[in-house]
Amino acid sequence: MTTRPVRVLSVYEGFFSGGARALHTSVVTGLHAGGTQTHRVLAIHREVQRESLRQRMVDDPRYQALRRAGVRVSTLGRGWDVPADQPFDEAELAHAARQAASSDVVLTLKEQPLRLLTADAMADVPVVACLHRSDPEHSGRGLTDLLAAASSGRLAAAVCCAWSTRDAYAAAGVPESLLTVVPNGVDLLRFRPAGVGRRATLRVRSGIPVAASVVVLAARYDAMKDVPLFLAAARVHLATDDAAHVVACGAGMSLANPGLADDVERAFGDRPDLLDRLHLLGVRHDVPSVLAIADVVALTSSFGEAAPLCLIEGAMCGAVPVSTDVGDAARIVEGIGLVVARDPHTIAAGWAEGVARRDELTPALQRSRSRFSRTRMVASYAGVVERVAGRPGTRPAGRRPVESLRGAPARVR
Repeated sequence: MTTRPVRVLSVYEGFFSGGARALHTSVVTGLHAGGTQTHRVLAIHREVQRESLRQRMVDDPRYQALRRAGVRVSTLGRGWDVPADQPFDEAELAHAARQAASSDVVLTLKEQPLRLLTADAMADVPVVACLHRSDPEHSGRGLTDLLAAASSGRLAAAVCCAWSTRDAYAAAGVPESLLTVVPNGVDLLRFRPAGVGRRATLRVRSGIPVAASVVVLAARYDAMKDVPLFLAAARVHLATDDAAHVVACGAGMSLANPGLADDVERAFGDRPDLLDRLHLLGVRHDVPSVLAIADVVALTSSFGEAAPLCLIEGAMCGAVPVSTDVGDAARIVEGIGLVVARDPHTIAAGWAEGVARRDELTPALQRSRSRFSRTRMVASYAGVVERVAGRPGTRPAGRRPVESLRGAPARVR
């Protein structure tokens, strides 16, 4: 007898730029293409306001990727101006209830959608929360809803993208038996080093000399990314190395954002001559091409990170990752990059060292590719979904012995 595919519904707060949405969308499209599961997505908001940008669902690259993959996407239709904590009305609850009732498993992108799925009107379908932070106390009401779902038995599992995520949520009260670690992975066909010719062409198109040293930050404008620290380090780096260029891309990372414009003025007010080598690109839908010009991929975050996707993507494009010690960043860059203290001069020195050691570290970057494979990640998510759905012959994914992954990762310094 043929077993029908497992029916899976993913619930997003909305569609907007960010690593967690890119990651979850990659998982959904991969699982949907596998043939043993069919996936749909429900977005609470049809448009959102984030990082000074109003972002519509239908314009979002993640939405478009889902549609190309044949994944049905619907929305409750909330606009950007509807507060996140506004109660759901009867029509919204009815729509969500129909979607959940025709599913075998529901996934949530982060914990925020749980306030919808734990409503009395929802069908009794097992829920898997996909967690992407290392500071649950900063998730607002989300942690309260997650703990309530775990206590009621509604939460069947929680997939953590990092060991720091698992540890943080366990400490916050989520039963460890529900927590499964599936480390992040990326599409290795999209994120790969560019050849010498293409790399040169991409640099010229970006207004950057072929022989320059290039540091790239791929991140949205958000307090957790500590953009002022990044800019302070950029000022030191550019003042120290006349051949250096620094690039930043992501939502809000352009001078159209008043907050960023103020940050740039504070960092470079006395050295406006350096700004010719600071490139603020804003949202880019060709991130692999931006990362392909980098010698170093940077991260200066101060909190909240779990398994920063930008470090993995940059490393897979051949850049040396240089990061502050947040979340699983040290584990990610072990053997292929550097961990630096949260000081502008130390960060700038780390960037310079990463540039100088790029050729030395290139073989290690190449050997690490299988560790960050999207194929491995999607297979692990598939195992979690099948287990929760009650399909035979499955086992929890990502549950390697804790002892094999514990201990302080070595620094390459």
